[in-house]
Amino acid sequence: MLKFLFRSVVLVMAAAFAFAPAAIAASLDEIIKTEKIRIGVQPNLPPNSTLKPDGSWEGMDIEFGNAIANALGVEAEFVAASSPQRVPILVSDQADIMLGGLTRNARRAKLISYSLPTFTESQVVLTTSKWDSLTKWTDFNREDITLANVRGSVPAQWVRENAPEAKELLFDSGADVIRAIAQGRADGTIAIIDNWLIFTKNYPNVEWKVLPDTIYLGYWGIGMQKGNDDLRRWLNIWLYDYQSKNLHNELWEKWYGSAPAFPVVPSPYFP
Repeated sequence: MLKFLFRSVVLVMAAAFAFAPAAIAASLDEIIKTEKIRIGVQPNLPPNSTLKPDGSWEGMDIEFGNAIANALGVEAEFVAASSPQRVPILVSDQADIMLGGLTRNARRAKLISYSLPTFTESQVVLTTSKWDSLTKWTDFNREDITLANVRGSVPAQWVRENAPEAKELLFDSGADVIRAIAQGRADGTIAIIDNWLIFTKNYPNVEWKVLPDTIYLGYWGIGMQKGNDDLRRWLNIWLYDYQSKNLHNELWEKWYGSAPAFPVVPSPYFP
């Protein structure tokens, strides 16, 4: 009897945990009250964000995040979030907002909310001179080609759907993708490479090649938990003011060394 009762209690507790509500994110008022905003950024995505050995951060996202915190009158606390961790970290309330090159797409929008667009990205092919005979992305949809990418990213999903013949090799960071191509373990990547080109400098003996085709244009946004509408509206109002002064393009050019290929046009309209 005791054994049966114990088993019943365990089952009831397990059911309770299974249906427990997700962690609720801090509201705009709570962030202001605690004087801190937790900002998710990637630890190894230069020039966007880099976690240095001494524990300090640097990069475009760090400057951008600090600008948000300053406008709120709070302190920025940066949270390391690799590419596949970005959405789970938001959903589990380990960060209030997420930067880290978070592309706006319908798949993620089922799980999180987005601000208005912050910056743009374009998807292209990065390979080496070994494949000079291949001139467009469709040429890489072959069984003898291995394409590397970051797991959990939009380009990885796109490649899986549009180049199914190619072998897939997934990593946690762009640095690992570039290393795999340089070492010959992969033949190239079809991805958003703006952030990754800096890693090619680590392999000066490799003759890198970027195909001129632009496969698609995407938009980054600030991610946050669903239902955190006051925070989302404040961010959109702040973004319009920030972008109307062209500060987003100046910030991009400061860290990337050139103007964005497709600048975001500020919008005062948002739901």
